[in-house]
Parts: sequence; structure tokens; C-alpha cells
Amino acid sequence: MNTPEKNIIAYVMNLPASVPPSVKAYQKMTGMKYKIMLIRDSKFEVPPSLSGYDILVSCDFSKPHSIAEALFAYKDALLAISCRSEASISRFAKVIPHVPYLRTPTSESLAWATDKYEMRRHFRLFDPKCTPKFTHIKENTKTQRTRSIQKIGFPMIIKPTNLAASLFVTICYHEEELDKALQTAFRKIVKAYEHDQRIEEPKIIAEEYMEGDMYSVDSYVNSRGGISHCPLVRVKTGKDIGHDDFYNYLQVTPTALKKTSIEKAHKAAETAIHSLGLRNTTTHTELMKIDDEWKIIEIGPRMGGFRDELHQLSCDIDHSLNDILIRIPRKPIIPKKCKGFAAAMKWFAAKEGKITEMKGIKKIEQLESFHKIIINKKIGDRAVFARNGGRSIFNVFLYNNERPKLLADIRRLEKLVKINIA
Repeated sequence: MNTPEKNIIAYVMNLPASVPPSVKAYQKMTGMKYKIMLIRDSKFEVPPSLSGYDILVSCDFSKPHSIAEALFAYKDALLAISCRSEASISRFAKVIPHVPYLRTPTSESLAWATDKYEMRRHFRLFDPKCTPKFTHIKENTKTQRTRSIQKIGFPMIIKPTNLAASLFVTICYHEEELDKALQTAFRKIVKAYEHDQRIEEPKIIAEEYMEGDMYSVDSYVNSRGGISHCPLVRVKTGKDIGHDDFYNYLQVTPTALKKTSIEKAHKAAETAIHSLGLRNTTTHTELMKIDDEWKIIEIGPRMGGFRDELHQLSCDIDHSLNDILIRIPRKPIIPKKCKGFAAAMKWFAAKEGKITEMKGIKKIEQLESFHKIIINKKIGDRAVFARNGGRSIFNVFLYNNERPKLLADIRRLEKLVKINIA
């Protein structure tokens, strides 16, 4: 009797545009034909923009038997399963018990990695020195604020436990600011969760504010806990350029860090990975460098935003391919040297309000380092800070063989662009 060919690679809820080309590249490497499956929640229609899959499976994620029934016909053909969307990881965790024959993270590790309170609790248990002080804020009351102030002190950061992209992340220096920030967060995060089709309960965490330089590292973790790291990314936030917001303003890779410092960063990322028991997955770890020490900000069980583009440009790393390889399992492909330097910039206005003018955006394309621009807003739209749930006006990607030339074009871009707000 012939064994069925395992040739289906499944994705939960969303399918990044980079996946189909990566699957085709793997087909050339292996000489096999693979199919892409998309597993969607039956409560939501498939957006017309979502394409590139061969098989569509719908199920009710709130009913385990629905998931089991939907996947039963494919059990002998499934090769790997992944989830590339932060908002969909909770649904991915619900699928895992029904695919015990595949290499996946555990449902428990995904639950810890998508709840910043549970995440910090496990960091502290593993290594108390690697994480800042933190506490859960259940509601905006005098009692809860006083408790948080006594435990954390000022300045403190408040953030939702389950969101990404720095949404509703706010620094507070006194109780009046804390009160206002909590009012905004508790009022608006429910809508943000609905927008992302999340199934988690919205919660708020308060944590100690750390002052230092922010970095991130994306890594691949195999079934035995072996870890392969991509080049570090230097991250500057809106706070670094004078905005009262923590959105990722600028990301540059590779960094100018010394080898010894990179090794320490890797060790901190490995602490985060092992403390949550993450296996068979890509991870994205955000770190804070304070003098020569490294603290863990947080970790996600997926690649970071813009990282597929940044690492592809600078180092020819195919994140989508490596994300498949680590689950088969195969060794991820990471070149020993990068060919150049890449940057991503996420542009927000300096203040909130109606956009009346967008100057200099077309001139960006004339820069030597220009690669791509994605414009998210137009004149007449409202500019809103990330801490209030807003999205960027535009995102731009740059690449240059020489780091000084890239940095020079970043500076030119900053001078070119002017967003006027009514």
C-alpha cells in the first residue's frame, strides 16, 4: 500500500503575499509539488485580497469538533502548519490539538507568548533579572491605579496584553496621565480587538519604563530547542524623535554592534524563547540594551513586522521559506554575510488631526537607497497616534550596499517629508 504524499502546507487565517513564491522556491529545491492550505474562521468572509492558496478550509474555532472535522480529510497529506499573524495565534493554538502528527509549538507556549502578563511572569520565573517590574490592571479605578503606582512607580508603561504595532502603548509620569491613558485604552481596545478579529479578552498591563536602545532579533527554533538567529535590527521609536509615542519609527539591519554585544543579545533572546518553551516556530524578540546589559521587552511566536522585507533586502534571507523549513524539520537557510544594509520607516504625523497636506513623498522615490513605499492615508484622512490606536501614514523601505549612504538617505528623507495637520 502506498503511503500518501505529505505535500500540504497550512496557514491559519491569513496568508502573506511572500508565502506562494517561497513555496515555489522550495518546490524547485525538492522537485516536489506542494499545496497551500488556508484555514479560516467560518464566522468571517475571505477578503478578496487574500489569494495564493490551493485549498480553503472553513471551521468554527469555538467548536473543537468543527476543527477536527474540517481537517480530518487532509490528515495524511498535511506536511506543516504555521500562523503568520499575531492576531490569529490564539486560533492557531486551538488547531494544534487536532494535528498531533505535525511539529508545532504547544498551545500553552503560544498562550504565554500572546499574553504579555503571562509572558513576563514566565520570564521572571526563568530569570528575575531579565524582565522589568510589571502588574495587571483590571480596571481604571483609584484602587487599581494606587496599587500599580506602589508596585511599579513612575515613569511606567501601560499596554494591552494581546496587541502589536505599539497600539495603545503609553508612558505615564504621574497619576493624572495614568488615569487618562487607562480611560483611552479601556475605551478603545475592544474596537481594536474586533478590527483584528481577535478572540482574546482585552487586558491591560503596567510595567516599569526602561531607558536604553531598542533592538530586535528574529530566530528559528527547532523541535529540540536549537536556535538559529537572523541579524539584529536596531529600532528607533517615535519617542526617539520627540513624538510622545512608541511606534517603530526606524528599523535598520544589520547593526553596528560588536560581536560580544550581539552574543549577549542572542543569550537574552534565548532566555525568552526557553522560558516560554517555544519550539517548532519562528520567533521575534524585542530587547532593550541598557549600557552593556540586555533586558527582554517581549517576544512573539512569529516573525516581526517588516522583517521579511528587511532581511530579504540586506541578507537574502527568505523568512517564509525558513518558517516552513523549521517545521518539517530542515535547517533554516541563513547566509553567513549580509550583502548590504536595509531600513524600514513607519511615518506618523507629529500631531493628531485631519491631514491637509503631504509634501515630499514623491521625492522619496528619487533617493539612491529607495526600494518601496506603501501609502496608507490620503489628504482628508485623520492622523492618529499609535498609542491611541492609529496606523501609519506611510511605510518606506530603503536599501544600500553602504551603511553611510543608507544613513544619509534616511536623513534626506526626514528633511523631505512634511505632513500638515489641521
